[in-house]
This record gives sequence, structure tokens and C-alpha cells, in this order.
Amino acid sequence: MLASRSSARFFFSIQDVQENGGPRRLVDIIQSVPQLSRNYFQSPSQKALFRGIHTNPSLMSEVIRSYSLSSTNLHKAHLAFNQIEPPTLVVWNHKIRGFSQSDNPVEAIHMYIHMHHQGITGNNLTLIFLFKACARIPDVVFGRKIHVHALKLGFESYLYVSNALIHMYWMCGQLGFAQKMFDAMLDRDLVSWNSLICGYSQCNKYKEVLRLFYAMREANIKADAVTMVKVILACSHLGDWEVADSMIEYIKENNVEIDVYLGNTLIDIYRRRSLVELAQGVFDRMQERNTVSWNALIMGYAKVGNLTVARKLFDNMPKRDVISWTTMITSYSQTSLFADAVKLFQEMMAAKVRPDKFTVTSVLSACARLGKLDVGWAVHDYICKHGVEADIYVGNSLIDMYSKCGLVEKALEVFQDMKDKDSVSWTSVISGLAVNGFADSALNLFSQMLKEGVRPTHGTFVGILLACAHVGFVNEGLDYFESMEKVHGLVPEMKHYGCVVDLLSRSGNIDKAYEFIKKMPVAPDVVVWRVLLSACKLHGNVALAEIVTRKLLELDPCDSGNYVLLSNTYAGADRWDDAIKMRELMEDGDVQKPSGSSSIEVGSHGIKLLL
Repeated sequence: MLASRSSARFFFSIQDVQENGGPRRLVDIIQSVPQLSRNYFQSPSQKALFRGIHTNPSLMSEVIRSYSLSSTNLHKAHLAFNQIEPPTLVVWNHKIRGFSQSDNPVEAIHMYIHMHHQGITGNNLTLIFLFKACARIPDVVFGRKIHVHALKLGFESYLYVSNALIHMYWMCGQLGFAQKMFDAMLDRDLVSWNSLICGYSQCNKYKEVLRLFYAMREANIKADAVTMVKVILACSHLGDWEVADSMIEYIKENNVEIDVYLGNTLIDIYRRRSLVELAQGVFDRMQERNTVSWNALIMGYAKVGNLTVARKLFDNMPKRDVISWTTMITSYSQTSLFADAVKLFQEMMAAKVRPDKFTVTSVLSACARLGKLDVGWAVHDYICKHGVEADIYVGNSLIDMYSKCGLVEKALEVFQDMKDKDSVSWTSVISGLAVNGFADSALNLFSQMLKEGVRPTHGTFVGILLACAHVGFVNEGLDYFESMEKVHGLVPEMKHYGCVVDLLSRSGNIDKAYEFIKKMPVAPDVVVWRVLLSACKLHGNVALAEIVTRKLLELDPCDSGNYVLLSNTYAGADRWDDAIKMRELMEDGDVQKPSGSSSIEVGSHGIKLLL
């Protein structure tokens, strides 16, 4: 019954098209009968009418065009096309155009070859669609063949054909040919200039972008938002802020419409320069914003350390993506607000937003600083189960987290499972082994690192010197220190000198440590002196402790630790009067001793106790 009513409605509608309507009306009719199929037409006259409509190029042209411009209906266009006897050039162009902007643009070329074999010569529209398809594949070889056809047919001089050629050549990496096409054009429009500017921008030739923009101004062609996005980006990459500011003035003076893309570009360039107030102004004036707009502004406030406003923007976003979450988590982690970073990550997981490698790297860093092994372990488990890309940075973060949480065996397991390793990977696991008491393993791994040709870094030698200090390998530690500059070309830094002082002091060689300090090529800092002072207290060397304390008070008279260490050294030698004098000296100098504190975790809440 339904089939009968549908076919009857179609029959009378078709008569109306033939008498009063056209192809556009036919599209409406076909779409108004969704249950329609050939099986509904039973009588010979109905079948003949149906067959006649579907094979009529003029009537079906608009139907095919409508279907071809819809990616979901492209197959329907193909079915309708196969019914036409024979297809006209207009119909062929609809199909070629549809394929040129589909997910399978190579089919546009196949259609053209098939059309050419049918003896049909394309027109300027055919060529434009083909150049677009060649650009998207990309296929410069076939593009050049079509270029030859354009020359033979006399279409190369057509403005839109020339613009399509410029676009095709630079998309295929042939900027030289694109420039030649542009130079040969007798008539250029804004699209011509923008096409070449986009090409140079895409190939990172930013000076050429600016050169073209200046030439464009001399030709009295007014830029639009597309032009200015590429020009501003060029200034950003070149770091030429003076030119960038002049371009922004051009936008204002010429009333260039700031669309969402240009607006985002301006916010980003202000963000990079920490001009967050100007970025906020652009954001407020934008009529249309997207997630990129919000993210860029959040990054701007985070960069200048204003996490309060950054978090307010984050909370007010209409829609957040993984970049939004990662930006806030990373900002918290980089400003030592590790608990906030972990908490926000947990909220992200509750919101069912899939983290990426940048997210997990930041939250693992926060877990390492807080010693939150449970969260770090859960993150590692999520990475494994959900296929988060575990690159070198993620692997290094896992090693660091497990090492700082005392689970060095797990850190070593992560290291061994990593397909790619860099010097940071080796340094992280060596340092982790060293500080957790596995000095022999750290030294053995360092030997393996050298055998595999991995160049050690300053950080690597910090780990090695710590390992030697922990097990009392004084001579070996001194040899490693000497090899830094002589063998590996690394000039020792203050932290390495501090490690050597610690190495000598731990083994009881306090006088040697003092002599080492006096021979340092750079002036020792307070940390180096304090390491020696701590050793003096441990070994009861009061005389040297007094010398070291005088040095420390010269460098840092306001640090209470210097007074306390010497006072305790006096107390350990039963020189109570001197111990009391040091305490009084600290009070007379109004040196404040900070309160001690401890942190414990109860459930999911951290509690800080002042002592």
C-alpha cells in the first residue's frame, strides 16, 4: 500500500516537472519520497517513465550535483551517473568536482581519464577541479599533464585556472613553478596573492611571505584575514615584533575583518610576548571564538604566572579539549602547584577526556615531586591499557616518578622496556639508582652507557658522583670528576664541585675537602660551604667549622641554618658557652628560624603539620 501511494505521488510529480519544473524541482521530488525504488513501479508505463527520467542528463544533472557535493551521498551520485546515456560535460564536471573534495581525490583523476577516453574535452571548470585533486593527493606529475592540456586548450590565462595552478604547485612542494605561474599572470586578484603567500608560509619561507605582502601593497591589493594570518605568523617565526606591530596597525587602519583564525593568531602572538592584556582585548572583541581562542588566552595568563585568571577562563569555557586540560595541568606542575596538577588530572579522568602524552608527562612530574606513587602507578596503567603514545619523554617521566617514589626496580624495568632512549633516560635511571642506594648498579649502567656510545651530560655525572659518595668510592669518584672535562669535554659546574666536597667529606677527608674548595677555579657558593660545615659537625671538627661559618656568614648572613650548624657543632664538642653565643648572635641579628613542617596524606587529602 505504501509503495503504491509513493509511486503514484512520484508519477504525478514527474509530470509536473516535465510541464512546469526543472532539475532543481526534480531533486526536491526525489528527496521527498525516501522509500522510492524501482521495485515500486509495476506497470510498463511507470517503468518507462522512471527509466526516462534517470537517463536524461539535463534532468539528472542537478540531482548528481547535489549528491556529489555531499560526502555521505557521493555513492548515490555515482549510481545516478551510471544511468545517464550519455553524460554531458556538465554531469562529468559534477562528478569530478565531488571526488576532488572527497576523501578519495584520486578518483577525480580516474573520472577525467575515463571522460577523456569517451572523447569529451574538459573546460576550465574541469581543469580547476583536477588541479584541486592533484593538490590534495598530491600528484605533481599528473598535475603537469593537465597543465599541458590547459595550455593546448587556451585556459591557462584564465584567472581561476591560474590560481588553481599556483595552489596545486605549492601543495606539491613546487614553489618555484608556483612563483613562475604567478609572475606570468597578466591579471591577479587577492586569491592569486594569497595562494602564493600561503605556499611560502607552508614551506617556512617567512621572509618571502613578507616580501610578497609588501609587493601586494605596492600593487594596491588590500589584504584580508587570510593574508594577515600568514603575515603575522611569519613575523612570529622570525621574532620580528616591530614588523608584527606594524602589521597589526595595518589591520586596524584598513579595517581588516578579524575572523576567528586571525583573532586566534593575534592572541597567540601577544601570548608569546607576554602581552596578556592586549590578548584579552582581542579575545573580548572577537564575535566568534572557538576552543583554540580560549586555550591561547589561558596559555597567555599561565605564561605570566596568573593562574587565578587562567583557571577562571578554564572553568568558564563552553567546551574543553585535551589541550585545555593539559595546559592547566602543566601550568600547575611548572609553578610547583603539584597537588593542584594531580587533582585537576583526576577531574579530567572523571570527565572522560582522554589524556595525551603531554598530559601524562606533566602529571607524572607532579606525582614525582609529591611522592604520589598510587596516582603515578595508575597513570602508568592507563598508558598501557589505552594506548597513549609512550615516547621518550613519557618514559623518562615514568623513570623519574618511580625513582623519586623509591621504586627503583620499576624505574629500571621501564628503562629496559623503552625502544628509544636518550641521554636523559640513562641519566634518570642512573641518578635514581644512586640516590636509592644502588650505587654499584648505577656505576655498571654508566659503563654500559659509554659502551653504547651515548654521550653523558652534566646531570649524568651528578648521579655518578652521588653513587660514589654513597659507597665511599673516593678515588673512583675523583677519577670520574677528572674525566668530565678531559674525556667528555664537559666543564664542571658548581653542583659537581659540591658533589666532590660531599664525596670527600662523607669518607672523613674533611681537610682534603677544604683544600679542594680553596683550589676551585670558581668561587664556591653557600651550598658547597654548607656541605663542608655539615661534615664538620658530623666529625666534630670545630676549628674548621668556625672557618667555614665565617665564610657562610659573609655570603648569606640571614640564613639561620649557618648559625644552627655551628651551634650544634659546639654543643657536640661540649663547648656550651660558644653554642649559646651563636644562638644569641642569631637573635641579635634578627635572623628568623623557619618553622619545621611535615606532610601526611589521609585518604585523598594532604595535611601539613607545623612543628
